[in-house]
Amino acid sequence: MEEPEWIQDLLRFSLKASAYTTATDKPPHPDPRFRKLVEGILFSRRFVLTYHVIVLGIILLLSAGHWTGKLIRWRSRRTARLRSLGADDEYDGDAKTIVPNSEVDGSKYGEADGSSSSGSSTLEGTASLLQKDLDENEETPLLHRGHTLLPLYPQRTFISSIRAFLMYQPRPIPFFNKVLPSNGASLTLLTFIGLNIFYMFFRIHFNMYETFVLADRLGLLFAANLPYLYILAAKNQPLKLLMGQSYESLNLVHRRLGEILCLQAFFHFGGMILAWYTIIRPNGFGFIQFLLLKVPLLGLVAFISYELLYFTSLASFRQRWYELFLGLHIVLQVVGLVFVFLHHSASKPYVGVSLGIFLIDRLVYRIGMKSSMVEARATIMEDDETIKLSTNIILRRPRWFPAALGQPITAGWLPTDHVFVTIPSLGRKHILQAHPFTIASRAPTSKDDEAHLELLIRARSGFSADLLMRSRSHKSLTLRLDGPYGSPHARTLLSSSSTTLIVAGGSGIAVAWPLVHYLLDLSRSSDTETASGETVRGRRIVLVWVIHEGEHIEWVGRKALGDAENRGAEIVIPRATSEIGRPDLGSIMREFLGDLDGRGKIDVVVSGPDGMNRAVRNTCAGMVRDGRDLGVAVEKFGW
Repeated sequence: MEEPEWIQDLLRFSLKASAYTTATDKPPHPDPRFRKLVEGILFSRRFVLTYHVIVLGIILLLSAGHWTGKLIRWRSRRTARLRSLGADDEYDGDAKTIVPNSEVDGSKYGEADGSSSSGSSTLEGTASLLQKDLDENEETPLLHRGHTLLPLYPQRTFISSIRAFLMYQPRPIPFFNKVLPSNGASLTLLTFIGLNIFYMFFRIHFNMYETFVLADRLGLLFAANLPYLYILAAKNQPLKLLMGQSYESLNLVHRRLGEILCLQAFFHFGGMILAWYTIIRPNGFGFIQFLLLKVPLLGLVAFISYELLYFTSLASFRQRWYELFLGLHIVLQVVGLVFVFLHHSASKPYVGVSLGIFLIDRLVYRIGMKSSMVEARATIMEDDETIKLSTNIILRRPRWFPAALGQPITAGWLPTDHVFVTIPSLGRKHILQAHPFTIASRAPTSKDDEAHLELLIRARSGFSADLLMRSRSHKSLTLRLDGPYGSPHARTLLSSSSTTLIVAGGSGIAVAWPLVHYLLDLSRSSDTETASGETVRGRRIVLVWVIHEGEHIEWVGRKALGDAENRGAEIVIPRATSEIGRPDLGSIMREFLGDLDGRGKIDVVVSGPDGMNRAVRNTCAGMVRDGRDLGVAVEKFGW
């Protein structure tokens, strides 16, 4: 027995209806249930369009706020620079060099125990104050002074408490051990999730016959969110430039949006099954017959593709089988897009935009414009499990193509940027694999004609293990570099600070070390054009690098660390955690930042494991709550 004619008409209408379909376009039918469901379908088509207005409006507001703040900071720095040059009204063109305060207080670096203060705090025995008192436990502060710490400047206000709450990062979720973002990021994500829930259920009457309207609405929202999912996943995207957000922040939204889409697809599928059960099944149309219809069958394949895409993107799967994740991530999303396109006519514009974003990002930019082949030297470090890939890049900066639209590695890079590395000689399975690594060497300046590029790669399994084996017998490797990629978030934060603290854990030095050079170059520059509008006044630069093994110091090199100290940086490397356990980062930070007596702006950048990032962020939150002018940026190096 076939389903009633009005149900067939409803299914046909739902497949063809668009936001521009009017009530006069609907097929006439005397059944009131048919008219009510058609009205619900038409409302959903028009209602979902307003979702884009709200999302794009939020992006516009955030972009306007970012660029307004950037303009205010630029004018503030310009005013400070003119005053430092002795011209309150305008720059008179005289070249004056403001040398930063590069003297290091000897009492901080070993004179308390009679050692020389001229040595680097990173190098030998008692030359570092962090190398002593080996019998103390992990809770004992690793830095000591000959005087009592000054208290934090007490100016706690309601605003500072709100800022501290937004900056604070809660503990991971018990049992699942899922890392949570900061409270501010969580509230932003919850707002976005709430917006989707509102659009899912607004003007939905929860009765058995309107299950079809709800399922149709969920399918529409799934398709409407696809372009945002793909733009957030693209490496060459405008959102970082427009809103000034870090890659980690946007990637966090991308992952949560992917989860929302999977839920919408799941409930869309479930809603259609329920609609079959309540509307179609009573008229004798079986479940298998329903699934084998063209439209449900195409939708089922798309649903399975996106659900598999989600489960293979989970951290537990991604970290264990990264190579398989890379391959499935590309194949499944192509399959999913194709079948969503064929499944429903209303999804075609969204699928077209999503596919365009994917192809432009992958083919035009990443393969066509930002891919370079280089010869690199492979060096196995002293720990016998870390490979350093190094090469010299002849810089060629094309003038005909705007840098904001993306340029290859031969045009240079900036601190905290990363590249995707492919090494075809490792084997067939590695020909199409691209693995991300942060550039660990100093970024070139506009005056450089050649730059030295270094990558630090810890051997784990898969690609990195194969690379280690290859490096034992081959000292030169051909690399395909895709990039550079990155965001200005950390650099923008540090541009106006009078005191900068950079905390690195292990291979997080790949992020921290280029930032140290960037700030040292910035502080010594007296040319306003070379400095790119940044302040030329002196600043305090402190690097704290927590290493697991003593041999890891050679990732950077003792000579390079000493040279950075001679240029004005303060470098602290506690004893290896394998020897004395994890250091008390809170005590270290307060030791260096607690004597500023509330004067000047403090900015902190941290790059390390999740536990370290959380400890540093929450220490900063406590200082903000006490009224300190402090900002923090987290540069995660996990992928």
